[in-house]
Amino acid sequence: VQLQASGGGLVQAGGSLRLSCQASGRTFNNWMMGWFRQTPGREREFVASITWNLGTARYADSVKDRFTISREYYKNTVQLEMNNLQPDDAAVYYCAARRGGATSYNYWGQGTLVTVSS
Repeated sequence: VQLQASGGGLVQAGGSLRLSCQASGRTFNNWMMGWFRQTPGREREFVASITWNLGTARYADSVKDRFTISREYYKNTVQLEMNNLQPDDAAVYYCAARRGGATSYNYWGQGTLVTVSS
């Protein structure tokens, strides 16, 4: 499994970015896809996840109502639409994948940097 994240960049507070994750290497039926983020000195934290088959989404409380995760089933891509970005959202964002039923994510992309200026 390979995951390639893209779409990071610099945005002013209140602005928007759209991250994309291209997944390849197998079919992803019954898999879970997620986005995580990490800042220096802090642990990687969960942002959002989506089930591949049904598209059921879940969000961290800190991003609920501002971020939207989606997937394009036949393109094997997962997107994270981020609105009303705040300085606390600045981080390296990682896409991740795990098999359905697995207890942890075991496939990770390389990360894409999001910088938010105040």
